[in-house]
Amino acid sequence: MSMHKEKYIGIMSGTSLDGVDVVLCEIDSENCTLIHSLEYPMSQELKNDILSMIAGKTTLTEVGEIDHRLALLFTQAVGALLIRDNIDSSKVRAIGLHGQTLWHQPQGRYPFTMQLGDPNILCAKTGIPVVADFRRKDVALGGQGAPFAPAFHEFIFDNINASVAIVNIGGMGNITVLDDRLIGYDTGCGNVLMDLWIAEHKDLSYDKDGAWAKEGKVDYTLLDTMMADDYFAQPYPKSTGREKFNREWLEKMILKVGVGAPRPTDVQRTLLELTALSISNEVLKFNRDIVLLCGGGAKNAFLVERIKVLLPSIEVAIAGNADEIEAMTFAWLAYKRIHREKVNLKEVTGASENTILGGIYE
Repeated sequence: MSMHKEKYIGIMSGTSLDGVDVVLCEIDSENCTLIHSLEYPMSQELKNDILSMIAGKTTLTEVGEIDHRLALLFTQAVGALLIRDNIDSSKVRAIGLHGQTLWHQPQGRYPFTMQLGDPNILCAKTGIPVVADFRRKDVALGGQGAPFAPAFHEFIFDNINASVAIVNIGGMGNITVLDDRLIGYDTGCGNVLMDLWIAEHKDLSYDKDGAWAKEGKVDYTLLDTMMADDYFAQPYPKSTGREKFNREWLEKMILKVGVGAPRPTDVQRTLLELTALSISNEVLKFNRDIVLLCGGGAKNAFLVERIKVLLPSIEVAIAGNADEIEAMTFAWLAYKRIHREKVNLKEVTGASENTILGGIYE
């Protein structure tokens, strides 16, 4: 076990495609301390190109070029952090790169998960070793390849003297339950459908504080139809993504209700309730004292208010460094890989064993 602190950079670009989170952490076997963090924007053009790739047909040329363009974006994001905070890159042991998930298909005859953003380019341009490709080893061992945050949540929140659940609300939602055995899985959609709907109707990338949703009313027939989706009833381990919760899925749900087009603001309100309810339902399965919220959804005041109402006897709080926890996870996973330490994820993902995750590019 290394006892002296080393510096690692973590990069996270989530399913919401709202930008890149970059952090610098000091890590040893006991602690992971956030030193600096930066949110770096993703251009609308790149975001649109990624979304159209996910939504439809693509070519190998496009896949290769997106891989390169994402690597340049990650390189710029790291460069911005190094310059702004005057960081000596030779003092950074490694960069933990999650990459951008384009497709996640852990089931079926040939399970796979695909993250793009070429680590070779990031390594060549920064001169810092890069640890990447974390998820595929877990899938190779029969796991879901997601979520990975629970292993890090266990590392940083282990000292809380109460029964705790941590809920991350990104594009998707996931829950971590810290108990005798670690439990974690995706609860379903987080912000993805709300973001998509407001982008379509208001040309905004997200609904700040749920203000637009607040103007609408819950359409309970639509809510029940959505909650009846088989994903919510599936036992864990389970994980999901945009290949499931997307525009087509929402369209299908609205058509099922079939009483003419609902008011856009009512749909937004119903989508917020879907996220709050699907998260609360999972939390209630575990006898918890405290729920800590993190991720972009933790900044949505109305969403947080709804979760609190749905969990009246549980203390709901926002985690410290709520925005940076995912990027910190990948800094820590890079530390684990450099030190050849296995990651405790088999209970979470359903993999056959705990293993060393990620490839090193130096």
